[in-house]
Amino acid sequence: MGTRLSDSVQYAHLWGTAELEQLFDERARLQSWLDIIAALATAQARLGVVPVEAAEAIAAHSVAGLLDLDLIAQQTRLTSHSMIGVIAALQRILPEQAREHVYVGATVQDVTDTWFALVMRDVGGVVWRDLRAIEDRLLELAGEHRDTVMVGRTHGQPGAPITFGFKVASWADEVRRHLERLRQGAPRWLVGQLAGAVGVLGFWAPHGAALRAAFCAELGLADPGISWLTARDRIAEFGGLLSMICGTLARIGNEVYELQRPEIGELREPTTPDTVGSITMPHKRNPEGSEHLDTLARLVRAQAGVLAEGMVVGHERDGRGWKAEWVELPEVCLLSGVALQLAGRLLSGLVVDADAMRRNLRRHGDQPASEQILAGLSRSLGKHAAQRLMHQVLQPGSGDRHDVVEALVAAGVATEQDARAWTSWQVGDAPTMVDQVVHRARLARESEQERWP
Repeated sequence: MGTRLSDSVQYAHLWGTAELEQLFDERARLQSWLDIIAALATAQARLGVVPVEAAEAIAAHSVAGLLDLDLIAQQTRLTSHSMIGVIAALQRILPEQAREHVYVGATVQDVTDTWFALVMRDVGGVVWRDLRAIEDRLLELAGEHRDTVMVGRTHGQPGAPITFGFKVASWADEVRRHLERLRQGAPRWLVGQLAGAVGVLGFWAPHGAALRAAFCAELGLADPGISWLTARDRIAEFGGLLSMICGTLARIGNEVYELQRPEIGELREPTTPDTVGSITMPHKRNPEGSEHLDTLARLVRAQAGVLAEGMVVGHERDGRGWKAEWVELPEVCLLSGVALQLAGRLLSGLVVDADAMRRNLRRHGDQPASEQILAGLSRSLGKHAAQRLMHQVLQPGSGDRHDVVEALVAAGVATEQDARAWTSWQVGDAPTMVDQVVHRARLARESEQERWP
């Protein structure tokens, strides 16, 4: 049983996905570390740093299931060193002639930072896949509701008409920018770390640079060109992007949360017959998914902030930053994975009530047409004179007035023809912008890879 709520059998599904939990499971992490240690030995053997037979033995025995986890934990506590336990456990199962060739010249960060690069590669692939699926659904919704008229709201109040497709296209466009950020970030993030004591590759001189290149290639990572022991911007940027993605998903969730309110009723979350809204108020249909997207985004922002704090470290090695990353990067990734999964389910079954959207628009009379009325009056009276007149007609406190144009006709500043033109629920260039967003995204999707990077 886990001591943290996020580890509990009962609640774990709220804070991580099975797919990503397998990536961060202790055995999986240990296996990644062993793969990195084996890759180092293989690269060293090519350059004659260690014997080929030793490298082969290290690779063959670098299997997490063969190592004694209790020994690893005991040695880690005894030595207060993060990697001694792993080395000791691996040496114990290796042939004697290979034991001295494990981890030659490497440091903890060479392993853990390279592990971060592998983690970002795997997590980035999941994010890319799920975000593209979300984008695809958003583009479908935007096209379907290109002309579905609804109230546009500003500061929480009814404003002028828009279309639901316009709202959704805004979400889709933001998701597309995140996909572009993922694509652009891959060359920066997916680099190995082989630095040695202070980053100058001194232990392996004069073959350090060649060894690093061979080591990175063995793992399918790029060569960073220079050690990044205290340059933590890669981790901070990746975490920051995940926090932005979760922010976008929370923005979508907040819209559903607000528009599902019964007095509005324009959107509804998908649900099942087994879902219980409230134990004490059975009539309720709570927007649990939308609400949880906001919760997840708050947690990811907070933890991504710790990753950004890690950029402020000193000299050529400083454990204060990167040891905090060991805790926060997995959390950011796990929570983001849940957010993506949850948003996908929410959007795939989202219920759109176009009739409610029209009813809500009409219930305010011709007030939502005030922008068009102002524009029409401005052509005859001038903008500022029209503004003053509109202010008089719609005095503060007259929010229930539904006959704005009628009052203007009575005042002799508008005609019945003007009234019909101004109250036809014009939505400006909303449909055109929807078309542009959908076209641009579809075009980009045709030329990009389905898999990342």
